[in-house]
Amino acid sequence: MNRDWIATAQTLSQALPYMQRYAGATVVIKLGGNAMGSDAAMRSFARDVVLMRQVGLNPVIVHGGGPMINELLGKLDIHSEFVNGKRVTDQATMDVVEMVLSGQVNNRLVQAISDEGGKAVGLSGKDANLIVCDQTDPALGFVGTPADVDPTILRDLHAAHAIPVIAPLGLGRNGETFNINGDTAAGAIAGALNADRLLLLTDVEGVKDKSGEVLTEIAPAKIPELIADGTIAGGMIPKTETALAAMKDGVRAVVILDGRAPNACLLELFTDHGAGSLIREPRS
Repeated sequence: MNRDWIATAQTLSQALPYMQRYAGATVVIKLGGNAMGSDAAMRSFARDVVLMRQVGLNPVIVHGGGPMINELLGKLDIHSEFVNGKRVTDQATMDVVEMVLSGQVNNRLVQAISDEGGKAVGLSGKDANLIVCDQTDPALGFVGTPADVDPTILRDLHAAHAIPVIAPLGLGRNGETFNINGDTAAGAIAGALNADRLLLLTDVEGVKDKSGEVLTEIAPAKIPELIADGTIAGGMIPKTETALAAMKDGVRAVVILDGRAPNACLLELFTDHGAGSLIREPRS
């Protein structure tokens, strides 16, 4: 008998307890723009998401699109700058952000999931008042911070066995459109859904210690200390702060992992090994 077939069967058998454990659970996945760099990567991610839905999980996808936004801004000769990791967003930039996120990227993800046999529905935080925002800082322009999240439409989509795919845009209290950091949007949605897991897919293996080794499990209380001593720095600071905020809102655990790795989400959810850095309260 073919050894590859046997290995595949053994893998499926070993995954059964995890599939049973997550049956009916909500998992929010933030997919960064860098993780969507190729059609093959997109197909692989879409296949994994469809498998999750097939075995009884309720996945919610929140996507970024920074590289695609930068590319179109460059073609249109619109200057864009960042302050503390946040894009300064005037009206011209906001128009491009919405065009790329709600149009190009969202549609591409929905199509990829549909091509793999899933039922995906694309929307943004503006739809059905999913995310109502306050302005983060007037100096940043149309950048929003989630103030109210109404996940009713997401629960309705799950009841219909559909997979929500969300562009991180929000609605202002006066009808404005706001650009939201993708990690922040995913964390707010995960908290509103009391998600079992929030997976933050990025372009690094996880949170690393000062010797460059991945910290496979981190207690939430340890994160401020790791930030203070410089172990957690740069772009990893807002990701870990998002993790803390999401857990405060009721998310059971957060994982920061490399979205470029093949089947990263399945490795995290359905194997003993896991992937990336797991942030959760220590087991008693």
